[in-house]
Amino acid sequence: MTRLTGNALRVTVYIGENDTWHHKPLYAEIVHRAHAAGLAGASVFRGIEGFGASSLIHTSRLLSLSEDLPVAVVIVDTETRVREFLPQLDELVTEGLVTLDECEVIRYVGRDANQGIAGTKSKKSL
Repeated sequence: MTRLTGNALRVTVYIGENDTWHHKPLYAEIVHRAHAAGLAGASVFRGIEGFGASSLIHTSRLLSLSEDLPVAVVIVDTETRVREFLPQLDELVTEGLVTLDECEVIRYVGRDANQGIAGTKSKKSL
């Protein structure tokens, strides 16, 4: 079971939806590498509007029909584990922005063997 409470580090990677790594979406590669590295969690959020270094505004509004919307990949784990993962981001992110923020995790409990069945909740406490 994975338990993470207290001080943590959040890394947010801002990239474009069309950014790729070896012909697959870059955000998917980042999430898969974070999973393989055993990090506590990673999520991808698709933006509805934004701009970056190019100063071009990308939007989901119907008249604009942008196909390269902003994407944020958020990863949270201990500072040590996140910093060990940063060299992989250096390799993957050639255009984009990576930010690090200290944060506090209130509660994170990963799935254990007894929780593998859908709808089953564990009554164990932290």
